[in-house]
Amino acid sequence: MSSSPAEVPPAAPEAARVLPRAFIVLLSFAAATVIIAGLRGASGLVGPAFLALVLTIASYPMRRWMDRHMPSWLASLLCLLFVYLMVVVLAICMIVATARFAHLLPQYEDEFNAQIKNLTDALDKLGVSSRELQDIASSFDWSKLTSIITGILNGALDLVGNLVFILTLILFMTIDGSQFPRHLTAAREARPALIGAMETFAHATRSYLIVSTVFGLIVAVLDTLALALIGVPAPGVWGLLAFLTNYIPNIGFVIGLIPPAILGLLEGGPGMMLAVIAVYCALNIVIQSVIQPQVVGDAVGLSTTLTFISLVFWAWVLGPLGAVLAIPLSLLVRAILVDADPDSRWVLRLVANSDLIAKPKKTRRRPRAPAT
Repeated sequence: MSSSPAEVPPAAPEAARVLPRAFIVLLSFAAATVIIAGLRGASGLVGPAFLALVLTIASYPMRRWMDRHMPSWLASLLCLLFVYLMVVVLAICMIVATARFAHLLPQYEDEFNAQIKNLTDALDKLGVSSRELQDIASSFDWSKLTSIITGILNGALDLVGNLVFILTLILFMTIDGSQFPRHLTAAREARPALIGAMETFAHATRSYLIVSTVFGLIVAVLDTLALALIGVPAPGVWGLLAFLTNYIPNIGFVIGLIPPAILGLLEGGPGMMLAVIAVYCALNIVIQSVIQPQVVGDAVGLSTTLTFISLVFWAWVLGPLGAVLAIPLSLLVRAILVDADPDSRWVLRLVANSDLIAKPKKTRRRPRAPAT
């Protein structure tokens, strides 16, 4: 019996043409550039709006608990009052810290001039020329220092200027929160991956806020006690400033260090200033730059390096408020671009500080019954 010739498989349909990878990469970079430019242009609107969203997310568990024990309108009212109180207290704390520093600084003009004279005398003994000494003295002019610090304070108070807009947005978001669970359930049927990613973003944002608040309280108490022992004026104000700047990852302690270090120099000379810097480095670097980033990375799923890059990037895009909201903003981007796309989950292993991808459970094999 002769073997029949092998059948020729039917011709496969022509594969759909795809764009070159290089073109897709360039197109993605172009789109990202347009989006970033738009965010920078609308930073005065985007920053406060996202801050209102973060505060609403932070208060949502309390709202959900209240809905189970009281009428919806009463839960909305109490939740709104709680968020308003939190925002107003933070704004008052920032105003008090900046105003106290602005009030204390002019009182030390004579001490500042004396410190500059001591510096120039020490340099003169080392053989520095008179022209160079004049340049050094002019570069440390009191009016220049005051104008720089005034600009920093005005930038901080600009954030408080958006308070009315933030409170209005929180009002509308709190009212919509009563119907949000029902809308979320309906949307999950159409886009389960996206809704799951948004829930992960909300949970990670709340974890980040809790961790930052706890570590901020620890740092504030320790800094206040240390500054009081050193003798720096108004130690409680600078402890409060250390708590507020703790929400700025990695470099927040540097911003909180500047006012007490300057006052330490003017109050007690270089020795007191160095003592303040040493205390902040011993406490804040260990807590805020070593322990806290590790805990934050484990809580939100961002590596320490990515946390620092996020800080620099969002501060450049949205200004000072972007530095405060750097972690939540990065979590939102990750939720949209990575968590919502099952094909992109492998990126989590590159950006996360811990293994976020659940490993499959090993099943035990049952022993086979002996053969009969």
